[in-house]
Amino acid sequence: MKKVLAINCCFREESRTKRIYTPVINCLKTKYSVEEIDLSTVDCQPADRQMLKDRENGIVPDEMVMYASKIASADIIVIAAPFWDMSFPAKLKVFFENTSLFNVTFTDNGTNCTGLCKCQHLIYITTRGMDISVGDALEQATPYLKALSWLWNLGEIHVIDAQNLDYSSEETIDEKIDAAIKKGLELCEKL
Repeated sequence: MKKVLAINCCFREESRTKRIYTPVINCLKTKYSVEEIDLSTVDCQPADRQMLKDRENGIVPDEMVMYASKIASADIIVIAAPFWDMSFPAKLKVFFENTSLFNVTFTDNGTNCTGLCKCQHLIYITTRGMDISVGDALEQATPYLKALSWLWNLGEIHVIDAQNLDYSSEETIDEKIDAAIKKGLELCEKL
């Protein structure tokens, strides 16, 4: 059975991103083994001198090795993260920084890097308050995920999103979220 790793970076209970994420994950649970990482419960810190020194000496927290191994072995990765400050929450970047581990998620041959992940599909679920589209120069989350996909070998990237929610009526917000859910469920059926 395929393994799905879901990385939930929705910190607000009333998260609009989570409204899309929940039915998509529930659909995937009917077909695959799904494990969720709730980033609100993960203790990880940005890289600093001590972390880099520890890594040079082969010291990496067991929890981060475990998470990196889960990323490397997942067939599908789902990331749910709202649009914050033109990208996604810093906690998600810090999590990636902590799990970008040599000989776990990537390696190199002395000339260039090779991703070690077996992921075939990365599903990025997000909502944006502003009217900024995926691919717009102001939207920096998707380019980062594309770069990370190249480094780790994360496969095809699918974006499920709703935008301009801060400047829409409640009815329009619901319509946009419902459309994103529909898109997500259609993707799940194809995977």
